[in-house]
Amino acid sequence: MLKEKTITTAPGWAMLFILLALLIGSGWVLVASLIGRNPTGIIGGAIGLVVAMFLLPGLFVINPNEAVALLLFGDYKGTARQGGLRYTNPFFTKMKISLKARNLNGERLKVNDLSGNPIEIAAVVVWRVQDTAEALFEVDHYESYVKIQSESAVRHLASAYPYDASDDVVSLRGATEDVSQHLQRELQERLGKAGVEVMEARLAHLAYAPEIAHAMLQRQQASAVVAARKTIVEGAVGMVEMALHELSTRGLVHLDDERKAAMVSNLLVVLCSEHAAQPVLNTGTLYT
Repeated sequence: MLKEKTITTAPGWAMLFILLALLIGSGWVLVASLIGRNPTGIIGGAIGLVVAMFLLPGLFVINPNEAVALLLFGDYKGTARQGGLRYTNPFFTKMKISLKARNLNGERLKVNDLSGNPIEIAAVVVWRVQDTAEALFEVDHYESYVKIQSESAVRHLASAYPYDASDDVVSLRGATEDVSQHLQRELQERLGKAGVEVMEARLAHLAYAPEIAHAMLQRQQASAVVAARKTIVEGAVGMVEMALHELSTRGLVHLDDERKAAMVSNLLVVLCSEHAAQPVLNTGTLYT
């Protein structure tokens, strides 16, 4: 597997001035020799122009956050990262590659979660090239490779977790940070061989598929109602228990089992009802 290696290139400004001087001087000599019909001058001027034109392709520019891989007849010699105008062997083939951070806005994918429910999911991946040799020579079209592998990783992620679950179970909707870290790790494993560094990966869209969205919404609402009722009942039972304990401790009233049952029933109705209680006054005795 090819790994990036650094190659040193010469500053290009000095070589640019030398080549310009050679071009101008050779051109002047050639023109003057043609006018004066000097064969030696004509040959010298022509040779100077040919040499200048031969050396000129060795000049190249490296922009900020950019690298240039240098090849000699198909043999990778190294990567130049020094910015500015540079000069190297004119026989080198130069392949520029961007080192900037890039965003991949994934398309919405329709997949099944761990429970088999159809869902729609999409992710945003921030990545950049870290090893230019691997990116250029280990995979075919590294940008397409990143896109395809990202889509595959998102599909695998969706099938590894349920869309929604209880608090003690990791789910796509309930554990966003854990799911994002999982996605980033898996992407890094897949894209590392292409010399790509995954800087961030997060879910950008998550929803049930349209055909089951309404049914799942009803199920979520029903689960929420059941959970709320459970909390209300637990609180009401605790309040009734506390009321009976306080009455018994303070000796305010003595109730037999039948009256306790009636009191518990009335208190639970009042505490668990969705509507305000409407008390009924007893104008007789306690036992009528």
